[in-house]
Amino acid sequence: MNSKHMMPLACAAAICGSVPAGTTEEESAVSAEVAVAFDSKFLSYGLVDNNDPILTPAAELTFYDWVTFSVESIFDISHYGKAAGYGDRAWTYQEIDPGVALSHAFGSKDAEWLPTTVEFELGYMYEAHPKSVDEDTQFLGFAIGFPDLWVEPAFAYELDVERDHGTYLNLEFGHTFTLIGPSEEEGDDILDFRMSVAQGWGDGRRIGAYLEDVDRAGLMDTCVKGEFVWTISDGVTLGALVAYSDYLFDSAARAASREYEATGTWKRSWNFVTGLSLAVAF
Repeated sequence: MNSKHMMPLACAAAICGSVPAGTTEEESAVSAEVAVAFDSKFLSYGLVDNNDPILTPAAELTFYDWVTFSVESIFDISHYGKAAGYGDRAWTYQEIDPGVALSHAFGSKDAEWLPTTVEFELGYMYEAHPKSVDEDTQFLGFAIGFPDLWVEPAFAYELDVERDHGTYLNLEFGHTFTLIGPSEEEGDDILDFRMSVAQGWGDGRRIGAYLEDVDRAGLMDTCVKGEFVWTISDGVTLGALVAYSDYLFDSAARAASREYEATGTWKRSWNFVTGLSLAVAF
């Protein structure tokens, strides 16, 4: 689900695997991934930015499992923008997001005192729009996760450094169930299913920029998500998801979220989103 702008800690190729300092002959110093995702609607912090489907192509290049350069673009695939007031951009991009991140996964092989794997990501992203859609902005973010724990906790921090200067936090817990194990020893699972629940929080500037008449810090979107990941072959994965998002714990924010949609086509605080994705790693 494309729900800007949190960095995809669990999915980024830069931190899916860990390579100790100094690669072996079998390990490549450079890896790449290209992907395309289809989502039934476009949410920003649980709020509807596009109530019609979007297409998101993306690519990234990772060096030594530490530094990743990435870019993704959001395409309208309907005439939604015309009614929303930013022009008919059907099959035209409405956002391009280049970024760079420093990320890695550390385990007991790296430090004996670590009881479990620790993933981190520190990143920068520039969000570019056509002038007719929105003004550009920039984001700084930090994320940390513990993928080997049963509840797979992950925490992310985001700061908008140009537009609203707001801070957004997100805490997620989940679990991955292996439905079909690897066909060979030490290989990837063929089919996994992951359930997760995440809660967002915004400071007064972030909430005030998105929710009218609510200018104080508080809880924002709650997201419950189920994801299937099918490893078709080495380096090729197909994903499918369904997610439910709502403003559950703050009545003022929940009421304001119903008015976020400028076109008035969605007057509820909750959303169901479905999605498909295809990724190829090299």
